Amino acid sequence: MPSFDTVLEADLVKVKNAVENTSKEVGNRFDFKGTSASIELKDKDIILVGDGDFQIDQINDILRSKLAKAGVDVRFLDTGKIEKIGGDKVKQTNKVRNGIDTETAKKIQAAIKTSKLKVQAAIQEEKVRVTGAKRDDLQAAMALILSEMKDFPLSFDNRRD
Repeated sequence: MPSFDTVLEADLVKVKNAVENTSKEVGNRFDFKGTSASIELKDKDIILVGDGDFQIDQINDILRSKLAKAGVDVRFLDTGKIEKIGGDKVKQTNKVRNGIDTETAKKIQAAIKTSKLKVQAAIQEEKVRVTGAKRDDLQAAMALILSEMKDFPLSFDNRRD
């Protein structure tokens, strides 16, 4: 039976390179000299530290441009709140989304059910497997998923005939 998996996976190597390039640029820029501005990647969290909200916003802009250059969709970033960490320093933690959460998976499943396509969607851990009898139905399901879930950079893998 033909099937495919709907997944939400960022290329973590490209994300790591973008963070390293951002760190180099922050270290070299004149307006960041003598400040506590820094960026680092821990697991799937990108931690930004700066002297103020404006500085965090500047680092975020640099990071987003480096991610775009590397071909990573910026919708993978789940931006956190800016919080004070003592003195004048502030910190922000951006999470790199990886895997479809249960709520989003249920939305995908509901969209497929209401579409009247002759396919079935099953939630499997952090992905949604869609199966159907015909390839054309699966391609229509892919188009439907992409049009319904514009907030997420979803992709499809594990296609089988």
